[in-house]
Amino acid sequence: MAPGGNVYEDVTESRADYGVKSSLRSCGSAGGRVGMASNSGVHELLKCPVCVTVMCPPIHQCANGHTICVVCKTKVQNLCPMCREELGNIRCLALEKVAESIELPCKYHSYGCQDILPYHSRMRHEKNCKHQGYNCPYAGVECPVTGDIPFIVAHLKADHNVDMHDGSSFNHRYVKPNPHEIENATWMLTVFNCFGYQFCLHFEAFHLGTTPVYMAFLRFMGDENDANKFSYSLEVGGNGRKMKWQGIPRSIRDSHKTVRDSLDGLIITRNVALFFSGGDRQELKLKVSGRIWKEQC
Repeated sequence: MAPGGNVYEDVTESRADYGVKSSLRSCGSAGGRVGMASNSGVHELLKCPVCVTVMCPPIHQCANGHTICVVCKTKVQNLCPMCREELGNIRCLALEKVAESIELPCKYHSYGCQDILPYHSRMRHEKNCKHQGYNCPYAGVECPVTGDIPFIVAHLKADHNVDMHDGSSFNHRYVKPNPHEIENATWMLTVFNCFGYQFCLHFEAFHLGTTPVYMAFLRFMGDENDANKFSYSLEVGGNGRKMKWQGIPRSIRDSHKTVRDSLDGLIITRNVALFFSGGDRQELKLKVSGRIWKEQC
């Protein structure tokens, strides 16, 4: 087929096809079960030259047989990164069949997942894999960083200057001048290290309908199953007044916006918060204290 052809399912006897056949012959002659278990040679053939991850169907190729994954095809503006030929819509069906038939490690193996699965099972597994990386939980900006928990904790400390605190109880004094000027804001106050896990304390200012409110809540740096093993309490007080909340920390799998919109935390209207502050109501002064504990199984 001529370069740039637009037949979607067209496949030529390319160098990639020849390499797959050679690898499969080698795998069979070594006693391996073709279509069931892969070797390193097949893994190399399935690596995308741009993102270097294992390609899954649809796998595209240029007229010279260089392959690329569907995600990176758009990133390189439809030009082969190896020879600069136009990629068009040529599919490499030989590699796609190999990808569908062999077993591959979960893409989160670097985060600790030991599962090795066939292609279709692998895709379903990865959507819910408990080892998949976590998004940075920092509130206020859309941080693109992902990683395991130790990496995310180090990132919060080094790149976002988040305070770290060892212990399961805490006291914060929150002071803001001109509170009437604060309409929508979010702060990540502290990360707490206790019981071998980490917890993030968040504070939000937003409108609930037309009413300006403040909200404090705790998120667990891990999955929901582990989060449900813990409870926490938050108490806000001042000027002879006190309000208390008790709940279960939400996993950072849920974004801070998801938690805020669910109203799963201590909520206090701005008018009540200013009563807590005392004085001329021109400055917000809140004392927020809390405690984290592990529930008995």
